[in-house]
Amino acid sequence: MARPYVVLNAAMTLDGKIATVAGDSRISCEEDLDRVHRLRASVDAVMVGVGTVLADDPSLTVRRTRGKNPMRVVVDSLAKTPRGAKVLDGSAQTIVAVSRRAPRRNVEKLRAMGARVIVGGDKEVDLPMLLERLYALGVRKLLLEGGSTLNWGMLRQGLVDEVRVAVAPRIVGGEAARTLVGGEGFAKVSDGVEIELKNVGRVGADLLLTYRVKGWRGA
Repeated sequence: MARPYVVLNAAMTLDGKIATVAGDSRISCEEDLDRVHRLRASVDAVMVGVGTVLADDPSLTVRRTRGKNPMRVVVDSLAKTPRGAKVLDGSAQTIVAVSRRAPRRNVEKLRAMGARVIVGGDKEVDLPMLLERLYALGVRKLLLEGGSTLNWGMLRQGLVDEVRVAVAPRIVGGEAARTLVGGEGFAKVSDGVEIELKNVGRVGADLLLTYRVKGWRGA
């Protein structure tokens, strides 16, 4: 399958949380935010799940460095992206990927706002299909800034090539706080996605870890 090279990038606390129990996801230090915007400027597209859009309303544009805004991709099975979302502000091309069970009226609203809608998958978005379509549109490098659900789906299906995580010197706890990867999870550690540490660095007060994804036996 021809697909883009996918980099999963995230900021998390030392205890693995990407947001607090109250939904606060302002984890990156200023230097790490600069790094993320440089990373966005180096890719063809940036992808998030609709949960991130609803919780954080990100622009997904390049603002803290020079560079072209990447294509924005939202994985949104039911086409719930709201009309006023920043990803629909016209500052960059936006693709919304929906499943076949997305209400037609929601899909038409997205198209009316200028979004390109890709349909695939019966209940959830067909992620391998989506990446193939993005590749056909010229996307060769994709930045995944997903929430825990989308991160799980991409890793579970062997669709991530690299992981970059900025670890902030904070511990926030909370059983309900979102972690880097959610989903149903693996029953055994030996069944999990195997990754190889490639680099350790610092960005501001944060620890920056870069891994290559080696895969897992079910991918």
